[in-house]
Amino acid sequence: MNSKHILAIFISGMVALGAPACKKYFEPSTAKSEDEALRTPEDVSSATIGAYAVLKNPAYVRSIHFLTEYQGDNIAQGQASSDNLSNAYRYTHLVDMSHVTNVWQQSYFVINAANKVIAFVPDDASATLRQLKGENLYLRAMMYFNLARVFGRPYAQDNGASEAVPVMPETGAEELPARQTVKTVYEQVIGDLERAANLMTEDKNNNFASKEVAQALLCRVYLYMNDNEKAIKYADTVINSGRYELLRGGDYQNYFRGVPESNRETIFCIRHMKTENRDFSAIGSMYFSEGGQGVTGWGEIYASKQYIDLLDKYPEDLRHSFISPYTTDGTLSYPYPVPVTNIRYNTRLNPNTPMYYINKYNYQEGLVNLSSPVYLRLAEVILNRAEANAKGGSGGLQAALDDVNRIRERAGLSGTALHTLASVAAAGKTVLDVVLEERQLELAFEGHRAYDLFRNNRPLERNYPGTHALNNTPNTDITQTILPTDDRVIFFIPNRERLVNKNLTQNP
Repeated sequence: MNSKHILAIFISGMVALGAPACKKYFEPSTAKSEDEALRTPEDVSSATIGAYAVLKNPAYVRSIHFLTEYQGDNIAQGQASSDNLSNAYRYTHLVDMSHVTNVWQQSYFVINAANKVIAFVPDDASATLRQLKGENLYLRAMMYFNLARVFGRPYAQDNGASEAVPVMPETGAEELPARQTVKTVYEQVIGDLERAANLMTEDKNNNFASKEVAQALLCRVYLYMNDNEKAIKYADTVINSGRYELLRGGDYQNYFRGVPESNRETIFCIRHMKTENRDFSAIGSMYFSEGGQGVTGWGEIYASKQYIDLLDKYPEDLRHSFISPYTTDGTLSYPYPVPVTNIRYNTRLNPNTPMYYINKYNYQEGLVNLSSPVYLRLAEVILNRAEANAKGGSGGLQAALDDVNRIRERAGLSGTALHTLASVAAAGKTVLDVVLEERQLELAFEGHRAYDLFRNNRPLERNYPGTHALNNTPNTDITQTILPTDDRVIFFIPNRERLVNKNLTQNP
């Protein structure tokens, strides 16, 4: 058996076993040494494909979605569940949650695999090898950034001084590393992304990293750091690259249903082929089910009434297409809005509430639960630039509104639905209020909302029916407020990791 097959088995086997993420436990006894396993460009290519494959593992892609999206106010859990995704939604975090452990372990699988390639390939290698090294640098940066979001406090709260996660050395010299600060992890992420952008020269499709993918993530990272000028710089670079454009009309309404490679707006997605349909283990199974709950999916998570009320301010908004009201005759209205006179109510919640399914993760290429979750897209980059300008960026407040209106016009809005400085002031809002509201509408269900609030020092306020009421006394109180300084805005370090690595401190 040649080295690339051994390396591929090594990666897939470790994912299946779910071994702890520390370097000490990452190397199986039968694995070849790094020098043996990586000898040729083909070996490096195989290792890189293996790293991408980990992203598609439900233990990563599904769990990271639960931890990032379910803390927001765009969704409502419609019934209590034994799955600890409920703990993420209700902010009742545990020291051992399967989804938290999954994200930790799968992230370090990718990081450790990427480390091997990065250490092996010199910066003056062939263009093919430099591209692959750049892709691994991007993957490592993406993992560290997501880990810092889940386990470290928002950067802006203390300039990154709080603890985040360990940074694994490429040499593997330190087997049980301690946690590094959020600032240190962000510095690692920025360094990796800058190197990646310089090394990658191929215009690969949106299933793979490229120079623009690294730059788009840099834009997001700098926005999270409140470095507005650098966020604007990288937004301009991506927007002006000419590689991407906003989808419009029917193409936009079917954004998540087509072949991902054909989508001109997507910058990077986690590509799932038809043969990789996860059915009830797919993200979309939680949001959607044809013919009633439990038929094609669980259908337990709905669009919140708070989100629906915001969306319904303008019935012509094309983003209604991403919502499917569930009716009493068992049908799903698509596209919405249409006259829905027989919408089904969820009687498990008090008060009873209409059931609005979400379809952003369904019907890719016609398969009900197939989707390729989008991690970066042009609309986000445009709204990143809008937010940076709204917070004092050199473009100014009018530029921020111009970007917001660009997104609103694409969504089919016009006239008084578009914002001016005068209309914003008349409504008693700030330009930042308007930008964050547009981010809520446009990027809903894609893992942004809670972070948009907390990193801007704003509370998350739920005032709609959902199982978060179970935490309240009496349990008919549907209001839940999570302050940005609350301990619960981040998750506990998995206890099983701390049993292995005594150098890992715990979040309060």
